[in-house]
Amino acid sequence: MTPRRLTLGRCVEVSAAWLLALIWIAPLLYAFWAAFHPPAYVTRFELFAPLTLQNFVEAWGYAPFARYFLNTFLLVSLILAGQFFFCTLAGYAFARFAFPGRDLLFALTLMQLFILPEVLIVENYRIMSGLGLIDTIAGIGLPYMASAFGIFLLRQAFKQVPRELEEAARVEGCGFLGVLWRVYVPVAKPVYLAYGLVSVSTHWNNFLWPLVVTNSVETRPLTVGLAIFGAPESGVNWAVISAATLMVVAPLLIAFLLFQRQFVQSFMTAGIK
Repeated sequence: MTPRRLTLGRCVEVSAAWLLALIWIAPLLYAFWAAFHPPAYVTRFELFAPLTLQNFVEAWGYAPFARYFLNTFLLVSLILAGQFFFCTLAGYAFARFAFPGRDLLFALTLMQLFILPEVLIVENYRIMSGLGLIDTIAGIGLPYMASAFGIFLLRQAFKQVPRELEEAARVEGCGFLGVLWRVYVPVAKPVYLAYGLVSVSTHWNNFLWPLVVTNSVETRPLTVGLAIFGAPESGVNWAVISAATLMVVAPLLIAFLLFQRQFVQSFMTAGIK
């Protein structure tokens, strides 16, 4: 292939990438415009249109966003702590212990990756109802505590740890849990970071299951609260709705902008493709 064809192909790829990026970011750019301008300029793109923060003030006053933020923070923290605990133990067992049926159990665990969470909503609701966890933060987070994706990632990371490190820890008197805590967990820190970022962003944006299982302000996360806030019967003011949307996504955007280098490096180290 000639250099000219290579250059042309590269230009097409770059142009297509920029086009897709603009299409993806266009709704966010519109939300920024509408949120920082008076309602009269929501559909009027004038360069010198006046700026305002009144939309954010109104959005914050119209709905209990402080409570929604607290619920969401508690929810993602609970899920992440549970996933780290259960996925670490399961990944360690699958990676370092030989027991009958290990490969079969691991294959059954990976089957969870092929089942959409929405398929299990009815069964999950029945179980949460039987446990008395409807309309609780624990009821929202419990179905996500054991993650096949997290177990797979940690198993692969633990399998790469040299046996010599484990044997040295055992010589120092460490038991199974001591070896896990002192050898395997520190080595897998990039994997924990990468998985933690994925888990937090996923459950921060989760909507359907929290919508089904919550009934009150005391348990609703941000996504459900925003949907109720922007419902047509509440009145449609796109400037205020855009301001509320930015408040919901702002923590994730700020976290990504601050830690984007660590974000990318952690995924490269963890080997997530």
